[in-house]
Formats: sequence, C-alpha cells, structure tokens
Amino acid sequence: MKHPRRWLILVVLCLSTLVLVVDNMALTVAVPALAADLGATPQDVQWVLESYMLVFAGLLLSSGSLSDRYGRRKIMLIGLALFGAASLVATLASDPGQLIAARVAMGVGGALVMPSTLSILITVFDEDERRKAMAVWGAVSMVGLIGGPVLGGALIASFGWESVFLINIPIAALAIVAALVLMPESKGPWVKADPIGALLSMVGMSALVWTINELAHGISWPALVITVVSLAAFVAWELRTPYPMVPLKLFRNRDFAGGSLSLTLVQVGNGGLMLVLTQYLQFVLGYTPTEAGLAFIPMAIASLIFNGVGAGLGAKLGNRATAVLGMVVMAGGFGLMSFSDGFVMVAVAQFVLGAGGGLAMPTAIAALMGAIPAEQAGVGSALNDTIQQAGAALGVAALGSLATGAFTSAMPAGSPRSIAEAIGVPALAGAAREAFESAMSVAFLGAAAGVLGAAVLALILLRGRTKAEVAVLENA
Repeated sequence: MKHPRRWLILVVLCLSTLVLVVDNMALTVAVPALAADLGATPQDVQWVLESYMLVFAGLLLSSGSLSDRYGRRKIMLIGLALFGAASLVATLASDPGQLIAARVAMGVGGALVMPSTLSILITVFDEDERRKAMAVWGAVSMVGLIGGPVLGGALIASFGWESVFLINIPIAALAIVAALVLMPESKGPWVKADPIGALLSMVGMSALVWTINELAHGISWPALVITVVSLAAFVAWELRTPYPMVPLKLFRNRDFAGGSLSLTLVQVGNGGLMLVLTQYLQFVLGYTPTEAGLAFIPMAIASLIFNGVGAGLGAKLGNRATAVLGMVVMAGGFGLMSFSDGFVMVAVAQFVLGAGGGLAMPTAIAALMGAIPAEQAGVGSALNDTIQQAGAALGVAALGSLATGAFTSAMPAGSPRSIAEAIGVPALAGAAREAFESAMSVAFLGAAAGVLGAAVLALILLRGRTKAEVAVLENA
C-alpha cells in the first residue's frame, strides 16, 4: 500500500537536502568577506572549506549503516539538529579556529542527513513512482547548486558573511518539525555492529578526499599511502567479516555496478565544471560572484525540465537506454562548452548539459538504488553518496589540474600559475584571459571524454528491459 503522505514526505527530504547544498555553495562566495573579517590566512580558508568535506566523506558509509540500524528518520533528525546548531556557532565565530570547528560539526551533521534522505525516499515510494520522486529530489539539488551562490551573494551584500550560516537554522528547524509530523520511522533488521569496518571507512574515505584535493599541488604521499592501505584493509575486512557494514556483494549486480561507475565518471565532469566555469565567468568575462551564480540559470532550467522528461523516458525505455542517451547529450554539452567564446555559447552549452544531466542522473541513481534490498537502503544510499562525492572531488582535482597545466603552458615562462594572480599584472592580463580560454577548452574536452566513457560503461553493464517488462508496456 502506498504511503498516503509520501509526497509531503518528499518535500521534507528535499528541504533536508537543500539546506546542505545551499550552505556549501553559498560559502564559496562568502570566503573573501569572512577571510577579511576574521583575519584568515589562505591556509585557514582552505581548512574552512575542506574540513567539512573530509568529515562528510569519512562518515557517509558509517552514517548509512547507523540509519539502517537505529532508524533513518531518527538519524536524519539528529543530523539536522547538529547541522543547525553548528551553523549557529559558525555565525558567532570570532576567529578562524572557531569557524573550522563549527564546519567540522556541520560535516558530521551533513553526513548523518544525506544518506537518510535517499534511503527514506526509496522505502516510502514504490517502483512505479520512485523515478518521479528521484527526479524531483535531483532537481531540488540542482536548484540549490545554482541558487546557493546567488543567495549567498545577496545575503552577504545585505547582512554580512554570517548570514550564509544563519539561513541554515530556520530551514533545518522547518525540516525537523515537518519530519516529526509527517514522516514514519523505518529501519533494517538488527545486525551486529561492525566497528572495525566503520573505522577503516572513515580513515580511508577522508584520506581519499584529502589525496584528491592535494593533487593540484602534487601528490601527498603520506595521504596516498593511508588511502590505499586503509581502503584495501576495509575491502578485505568487509569480505571476511560475517556482519559487514557495507554489503560489497552489491557490486556483483550489473545495475548497481554500472550505475556506480557511470555516476563516478559523470560526477568527474560535473565536479570540474563549477570550478573551471566560475573562473571563466569571473576572470575572463568580468562577472561578479552573484552574476556568475545567475549565469548557471540555463543549466538549472534545463535540468528541472529534463528531470521530469527523464523519469517518463526511463519508465518507457528502461534505465540503460535513458542513461546512455543522457550521457551522450552531456558529452555534447561539454564539447560545446570547449568551443565557447562568450556567454551566449556558454548558455547554450549549459542548457544542453542540464538536459543531459536531467536524463542521465536520476536514471543512473534509480538503477543503482533499485538493486539495493530495502533493509539495506541506508548503507546503499550512503554508497551512492560516497561514489558521487569521490567522483566530484576527483573531477575538481583532475579538470583543475588539466586547466592549470594548459594555462601554464600557454603563458610566458615565469608567469603566475593561476589566472587570479595573472590578471592582476597589467602586462599579462590580456594573455592570461586568452590562455584561460584555451585551458578551459582542454578541461571540458577531458570532461566530455569522461562522460562518454560513462555512457559506454552504462551500455555494457546496465541491464536493458526484460521480455516481461516489454510485454507489459506493449499491452498497456
């Protein structure tokens, strides 16, 4: 029987996701103001941004397991309360250390919230409506991704950098009240805890994100060694223990494996997109941070439209065909972006990217999550979040390195390695803008190649429609 309040529950899940996405994107435009006010060094700013990501990535798998064990609504409520309280502490910070500590607590809260939202979604909605619900959930995430910088710029201009944290509190409070009133509790069967697996996953995933983030400055060998050793030990332990925290046997399922690998490669492209394109808009075209945020509206509109289209196509064509079609369209969008020489072409390319992403992402997630047993929805959702988090971080590092390398090679010897520094030198400003346009083309061609690789993987690994499903559709 379908849950009578399932669509209202979806609103709560979307609110819970939105507060996380908006906060992180709004913070990117708040950095100059908070650095000046708190006297933060570049290293302090790096820790303000990365402390959240490291904690968030490290705790995702463990929090997904906790939600299955103790209750998905309960864990989400604890996460929202912690995120809201830590946001309040952040607004009161008087030095970088206090702000970094608040960001660590926010990372813990975010890690508790994110896996619970998707796991609750797949337990509340049945197979018939799950695609539509995931399309709405994905569209809200995209709105937060685009709207975060715009909202952040407007808040900072009117109320100061503290407002980007203050706005989290009423949203989190509203989500908590709505969850208590509307949302049922759900959990998996009680199983023995896996503290060794939890510890190894925390260390391994945090070290992995740290290693990827440091690639732009060179390989951090200690972090790389910790990553390899801890993740290898995690896999070995999970395969050996009778009560694994993460059911690695899920990767034997073609839909789960294909969805996972495809999402990773797609997120590599998406992760680098924001980094490279925001620099192009601000340093080459001269946009303010708020204008740069508004410039992503074409992609947001296309994503909103095609999330719904993708849900309908997925039901008719199946996951494989819809995902492959979306990824090919995305690759075309990255290809167009590589030849952009002004905002009109950028807007067209963004619309194509948004359309492709709207078709591909919900379908790939539906394939992945559809392969997960309901009793393991929490840890399965956490695996999905972890895969996308790692892919996005890898994209920032990989495409950032591609762009930096191409930019440096196009500039005169001894020039600054970043466009932000180079345009500050009058004699280099013109050359720097031309060099960055060339570097952007290289980065987005790399992104197009990655997404095409994802399409090939989806074509090979994802299952097509079964004969029974085709017969049902033909008789409908």
